[in-house]
Amino acid sequence: MTDMPQIYLVTPPEIDAAFGDRLARVLDRAEIACLRLDLASRDEDRVTRGADLCREVAHRFDVPLVIKDHVALAERLGLDGVHLSDPRPIRKLRADWGPDPIIGAFCGTSRHEGMNAGEAGADYVSFGPVGATALGTGERAEPELFAWWSETIELPVVAEGALSPDVVEALAGVTDFIALGEEIWTADDPAAHLAELTAFFRA
Repeated sequence: MTDMPQIYLVTPPEIDAAFGDRLARVLDRAEIACLRLDLASRDEDRVTRGADLCREVAHRFDVPLVIKDHVALAERLGLDGVHLSDPRPIRKLRADWGPDPIIGAFCGTSRHEGMNAGEAGADYVSFGPVGATALGTGERAEPELFAWWSETIELPVVAEGALSPDVVEALAGVTDFIALGEEIWTADDPAAHLAELTAFFRA
């Protein structure tokens, strides 16, 4: 793989009405391949409002919007697909939905789960975390996993979790997408911080 990865943007876990303007500024200044609505809330009304807000902005910039796990909402709200934190439902979902909606799957650090997700009909798989973090089990998806995947499997792969400029640079040649979320949204100027994190792409 010689091309630089594309940017896969993830929303912060909490958003408000002002987030629409922040998101628009990022989409206006950076080429984004996909946006994932990834809210911590399990309140249907709040998730629906978040989806409506993000859909309006994302589609204005021709960026597809997927939602984490809420399959029924993805259909009802006219979103472009779903990102599953548990890949097991993929096969049935693909059969129900047909080929067009996006179905992605988070597979942690397991190449076996990634291959199973691809065989079941996923459009992409994501592995992570790729950076150092004390969250979860502490296990990391190492660059070797992405290198093996890119050499062996045609299905697009996303690197996510605890990304730093050094990690982004290390993975740039072996992943199709770099997923950035809280790495940029905690900054005063998310668009500028995104540019800093991905400066290696333009070097």
